[in-house]
Amino acid sequence: MRVSIITACYHAAETIGIAMESVARQSWADLEYILVDGGSTDETVDRILAFARGAHGRDVKWVSEPDKGMYDALNKGIRMATGDVIGILNADDALQDDDVIQRIAQAFSDDVDAVYSDVRFVNHAGQTVRYYWARYWRPWMFRWGFMPPHPGIYIRRTCFEKLGAYTLGYQIAADYELLVRFLCKNRVRTRYLGICSVKMRMGGKSTRGWKSNWLLNKENVRASRENGYLCCLPMMLPKYLFKVWEFIIPYLKR
Repeated sequence: MRVSIITACYHAAETIGIAMESVARQSWADLEYILVDGGSTDETVDRILAFARGAHGRDVKWVSEPDKGMYDALNKGIRMATGDVIGILNADDALQDDDVIQRIAQAFSDDVDAVYSDVRFVNHAGQTVRYYWARYWRPWMFRWGFMPPHPGIYIRRTCFEKLGAYTLGYQIAADYELLVRFLCKNRVRTRYLGICSVKMRMGGKSTRGWKSNWLLNKENVRASRENGYLCCLPMMLPKYLFKVWEFIIPYLKR
């Protein structure tokens, strides 16, 4: 099984090396890595070029040109992908260990279209401060603002061909809309893989304060409604009670 990993980036010179090296170290051989840069003017492109030219033993594709934002860049990557399954790795994140892709690839079977797993948020010292546990997630939870962690899910390329890619016009929640459309509306067949697959840095676009959370929730409601599900802003509130446990779990694991 061929796996395609897509990284969309823009002015990510300080962090993209960590993401690229975590891909290069993967034990799964049939791996394609696609980097889509939005026309960075810092050293991002130089780092990508050096990585692509290096003896990493990987099939690396990359492009650097202006785009309409992160989701437009991801759609470009999907069109470039040749893998049987596709996953997303943010430019400031890293795969959890060297065998993550092997475990994900082996979890696919004829009756599975998507595999999802846990992710953990780390601070600048590499310490886990939040653990996003997806074990008990179910499709009906979308209407209440719950989704499996986007960087922890890998989906068959044929699903994108049948159901479409990321919907442009969302600032933060196009990933939420895509997963509602795939996993809930179209009932893509899923399997939970009980591992942590990605280390994410705190401070992502959707967690930069109350304004980002307000926009995120508004777009989540819009995503549910556009896919035919009754939803409203008050339905987004209960999830924050459960998110408290995501910050407690790391301390329980120590």
